[in-house]
Amino acid sequence: MSAIKQFQVTFDCAEPARLAAFWCEVLGYVVPTVPEGSATWEEYHRSLPPEEQVIYFACTDPSGVGPRLLFQRVPEGKVVKNRLHLDVRAGTGLMGEERLATLEAECARLVALGAVHVRTMRADGENESCIVMQDLEGNEFCLD
Repeated sequence: MSAIKQFQVTFDCAEPARLAAFWCEVLGYVVPTVPEGSATWEEYHRSLPPEEQVIYFACTDPSGVGPRLLFQRVPEGKVVKNRLHLDVRAGTGLMGEERLATLEAECARLVALGAVHVRTMRADGENESCIVMQDLEGNEFCLD
């Protein structure tokens, strides 16, 4: 029996293309090539019948290492805390004030993209600092 070696992370959301573009900026991912005949994805989506417009949108790690992210439109909004979240590893290998400064700089970059800073959890002797954030649609994630 073989082990599964690849997976994708799927987000339910209201605006798939917008959320995919945000996460591409966060992670350095890329969106698929725009279909021939359209200059942008927005133009392509507007050319489709209403029932086919931006039902889902994906982005991928250009190195092929990270999982594919898929954003699928759903009619209902987010109502409770995520049961699963992404840890964006911005401070790997760093400790103390250097780690916190790195996380705060990344937090500022992501806030400029539309993310929300929820709280900073400072090192407590057992755990290093991390920053809890929300993406454009309120999905929680951590800068770790």
